[in-house]
Amino acid sequence: MRGVVGRIVLFGATGFTGQLVARALVERGAAPVLAARSQARVEALAAELGGLQSAVADVARPATVRALVEAGDVLVSTVGPFARWGEPALRAAIDAGAHYLDSTGEPSFIRTVFDRHGPDAAAAGVGLLTAFGYDYVPGNLAGALALREAGERAVSVDVGYFVGGRGARASGGTQASAAGMLAEPAYAFIGGRLVTQRTARDVHAFDGRPAVSIGATEQFGLPRVHPGVRDVRVWLGWFGPASRPLQALSAATAVATKLPGVRGAIGAATARLVKGSTGGPDAASRARTRSHIVAVASDAAGAPLVTVRLEGDNPYDFTGAVLAWGAMTAAAGGLRGSGALGPVEAFGLDELQAGVAQAGIARRD
Repeated sequence: MRGVVGRIVLFGATGFTGQLVARALVERGAAPVLAARSQARVEALAAELGGLQSAVADVARPATVRALVEAGDVLVSTVGPFARWGEPALRAAIDAGAHYLDSTGEPSFIRTVFDRHGPDAAAAGVGLLTAFGYDYVPGNLAGALALREAGERAVSVDVGYFVGGRGARASGGTQASAAGMLAEPAYAFIGGRLVTQRTARDVHAFDGRPAVSIGATEQFGLPRVHPGVRDVRVWLGWFGPASRPLQALSAATAVATKLPGVRGAIGAATARLVKGSTGGPDAASRARTRSHIVAVASDAAGAPLVTVRLEGDNPYDFTGAVLAWGAMTAAAGGLRGSGALGPVEAFGLDELQAGVAQAGIARRD
């Protein structure tokens, strides 16, 4: 990696994911500017990590977020749920001429980044890398590897996300994002185009393990680097036997949200019950959890051609590490384009594979 040129600004540094990113950056030799809404907490973290610069910013006051970045910087945001709080950092980066990465896993926000903000970022000459963590970097890598190895016969790819081990619980931010997903429309890439469909509309099995359909960045990124692909489906296998009940709940929620006022009521209830950044699993719990990602490229008849399996660290430590790698690579001039980018088109497949391995997840097939 070339030496870091631009500043790296980490917004949300005192939250659970933010601290993981901050520590990963420092371990790799970077000196990020740490930003959060609590002056006392961000200054304490900055001092703990070696006397880093710090700043105070709050999404409730967008001007304070805009003041964080300048042209040529890299802004990393871990302030979620992003559908509620993500817009100020995203707009701040584009308006300032700064590259942008975030830790979201929310389909509605991902689609907003690609559809609404991607053209503005391209015009500004900056890159937007949304969902640049466990959600959904390793699946983009696995899917692209499977498609490359399958060659021209491959017209579809299925990507599944699983965890193994015991002891890890979801962070507050993960819970808040997941709770909001059922009330919001998601999407799939079917027949060569993006189509709207609900989260958990379908269930698919990988090696006998069920997973529910989700919207991710693979549906945007993989068709760009493999134009011959017609179907890109992404599946979340965290729920095991509960996948079928979750599918039924998704169907019921989709019907209910068509009624006037119901979607807003669900959102309000979610905001009351799930508070966002409330901490996450400790290091011992994370160490007992492993990530497993599977990608299967198939031909026009649906016959599997190539299967790629990745395995490695738990989702949280991986997210911190890969965001640090992505931010440092972008700051060193390593991005290959502008606008809203998928991980492969942003860095190149081989470079991404090396970066993901450095962050703790590697090929195991």
